[in-house]
Amino acid sequence: MTTRWRVLQLADSAFPTGGFSHSAGLEAAAQQGEVPDAAALRTFIEGVLWQAGHGSLPFLRAAYGPDAGPARLDAWCDAFLSNHVANRTSRTQGRTLVATAARIFSEAELQQLHAAIRARTLRAHYAPMFGITLRTLAVPLDQAQELFLHLALRGVASAAVRLGLLGPHEAQRLHDELTGVLGAVLERCGALGLNELSQPAPLVDLLGATHDRLYSRLFLS
Repeated sequence: MTTRWRVLQLADSAFPTGGFSHSAGLEAAAQQGEVPDAAALRTFIEGVLWQAGHGSLPFLRAAYGPDAGPARLDAWCDAFLSNHVANRTSRTQGRTLVATAARIFSEAELQQLHAAIRARTLRAHYAPMFGITLRTLAVPLDQAQELFLHLALRGVASAAVRLGLLGPHEAQRLHDELTGVLGAVLERCGALGLNELSQPAPLVDLLGATHDRLYSRLFLS
């Protein structure tokens, strides 16, 4: 029963992981005219979700498996994320997640993970750190994957609101409409292994990579 409460706590926007500092490339896409209307915005967000499924869920699954060494998964993720903005964002979010979890929860493995990050022996990429953290907190893999995808959608929908692309009620309606996509992503990608990692939305990745060249920026990525 404790696990259910922890999942709710982790899903709460008040849990300080720093995710709202990032737009998943949406800010760059908006400034370059790639999301001119609601249909284009929806297509972009769907791309973000499929990207999360194919490019992140395999790390979560691996974190629950027999070869779940943090250093191995972290190095693999670092090699996979060749986009410098996505790579930096992943490291920032991973470090923030572990630091927050280590301050809140008492599990010894979280304290050790945080110590390794502070000692700079880990880059602390988000997807593997998310998986290791949730496994340490005894959250079942299926719930961890659902939570990861939920947070991915919530984050980019929130960014759309802050960028003025959607109103708060519109964002919530879109979130509800995209639950079918969340289910499809989980069904297709939930069992993928590390050898099946891919980037199914290259335009999302390319637009995100231009974020550092924007004249003005609201988000870090």
